[in-house]
Amino acid sequence: MKAVILAGGYGTRLSEATQMIPKPMVEIGGKPILWHIMKIYGCYGIKDFIICCGYKQYVIKEYFANYFRHNCDIRVNLADNTMEVLKTHTEDWRVTMVDTGLDTLTGGRVKRIQEYVGDEPFLLTYGDGVGDIDIAASIEAHKASGRLLTMTTYQPSGKLGVVDIAADNTITGFREKPQSGGSWINAGFFVCEPGVFDVLQGDREMFEREPMQRLLQAGQLHAWRHTGFWKPMDTLRDNQELNALWNSGNAPWKIW
Repeated sequence: MKAVILAGGYGTRLSEATQMIPKPMVEIGGKPILWHIMKIYGCYGIKDFIICCGYKQYVIKEYFANYFRHNCDIRVNLADNTMEVLKTHTEDWRVTMVDTGLDTLTGGRVKRIQEYVGDEPFLLTYGDGVGDIDIAASIEAHKASGRLLTMTTYQPSGKLGVVDIAADNTITGFREKPQSGGSWINAGFFVCEPGVFDVLQGDREMFEREPMQRLLQAGQLHAWRHTGFWKPMDTLRDNQELNALWNSGNAPWKIW
């Protein structure tokens, strides 16, 4: 199963760090958050990635194009310009990086990588959030649901837009900024059937809006409830908090 990662946005709320690099390349513990997300998937045997690139895509492409060399011990002989690899510390990933447009919205980005996914179920997430997500459990729950899309949901401590979930885990609606706690929000980490592509209608649609509403009306949205750790990196403060967790040696999403 392939994992699709949305990594093309401008990251304007983290503008302190995204003037020179795309948001998914902002580092936690010396590695891009994109790498951390891929490591989470890798723990569950997911090693085939499709990255939806856009803003400053060359940074992502150059990172992976040179990944092997940058993560190996090497010896260079300057006399004859030869290089010897001494020890590797790299990953056994296959990474497809696709230009999905500079101003394409999330729904359009997903639609543009359809040919690389093919006619099979796939995983989908954002390039700016980490958690101790049980990917295998979410896949099993998705298969049992029989729905086109399963969304990982999470109960935050703050007041964010929420997802309404029925007793049978059918998603029944969305609400903005609740006035009390106890609500579930979209944490990304989706499991999708290829039929999801059929509800995507162009570059100017947010995946979370019109396509989700179409799936909602068709009764094709399923929720998988994550009760562990999850945190998006929306602001500089978020980045500092995630780095502090990593540096403490107690990063909850480090399940590898």
